[in-house]
Amino acid sequence: MRRKVTIQEIADLAGVSKFAVSRALSGKSGVSEKTREMIHKAAGQLGYFVNEPKLHNGAIRNADTTSQWSGSIVVLFPNIRFQNKDSLYWGPIFDGVSAGLNQKGLDILTLTEPTSDHVFTLLNPGAIQGVITVGTISTSILMDIKALNIPVVMVDHCDSTLQCDTILTDNFTCMKEMISKLVSKGYRSFQFLGNINYAQSFYERWIAFRAALDEYQLEFKQRPSLIGAEAEDTYNVIYAIPEDELPEVFVCANDSSAGYVLDALRDRGIPPSQCAVTGFDHTHDYLPTLATVHVNKELLGMRAVDIMLWRIANRQSSYEKTLVYADVLIREFNGKR
Repeated sequence: MRRKVTIQEIADLAGVSKFAVSRALSGKSGVSEKTREMIHKAAGQLGYFVNEPKLHNGAIRNADTTSQWSGSIVVLFPNIRFQNKDSLYWGPIFDGVSAGLNQKGLDILTLTEPTSDHVFTLLNPGAIQGVITVGTISTSILMDIKALNIPVVMVDHCDSTLQCDTILTDNFTCMKEMISKLVSKGYRSFQFLGNINYAQSFYERWIAFRAALDEYQLEFKQRPSLIGAEAEDTYNVIYAIPEDELPEVFVCANDSSAGYVLDALRDRGIPPSQCAVTGFDHTHDYLPTLATVHVNKELLGMRAVDIMLWRIANRQSSYEKTLVYADVLIREFNGKR
């Protein structure tokens, strides 16, 4: 039986303290990214991550993910576009992944801010059972992951560069449902707001918005400035729209964008009864939005782990896209009932 590699041995090889090794391997703060990568490389060289992906009870692997496994999974969580553990959206997703891996008895190797696009060249593919990516990942990193030829699950992102299993919110269905409910309350004039090229989810929400207007034969006169503006420019864009050209409802790509819109409307003295605002993701419950969509972010992360375990046991099966439904929340204090 292979002897277990100790934290002290990794610390000795990397020339750092046991504390630094512990923080780095658990994905916690307190060490620089350069030191973190050096520790990961030393751990890989010593075989710290090498574990056969088997069930502890010796049972045959299948889709039953309730059993205890062993092995190491890389969770790639690059801090771009506010993708970090402090994010009200991305943080809970990461927590769900971490909780899922802990429940299954798997080790987690977190990469949060790689200092180069080729960080995966530092890792031994034989020491990793799979990679779970959270959020947007650069194409160059995806190419490096592809070269490892190990299972990959992407959370809330997809890219033709790397065919793999993905898990996303059912943005299309939920956005259409929200628009349908607003139409049933008497709203007829809508404008979408959010950079539709920012993320796959934003684009899917935009397509669903257009489809809903078409379904109800509502006038589509989208202001181009609203679907290309970055979040920090939203306030000024909204402030520049003449009051007589404001819609009944601004349909925002997420709650964060909705906050900027509400600020601009408030400063212009325009009440919600005149111009309402909706969000998506349910990250800012305190906002006086007419509606939002509650995305179960922790569930996205935990389901990603289930999908990873199934993929490890079924390497040759076709890749799958998993859509998780979310709850449309309509509030009753913005004017129409």
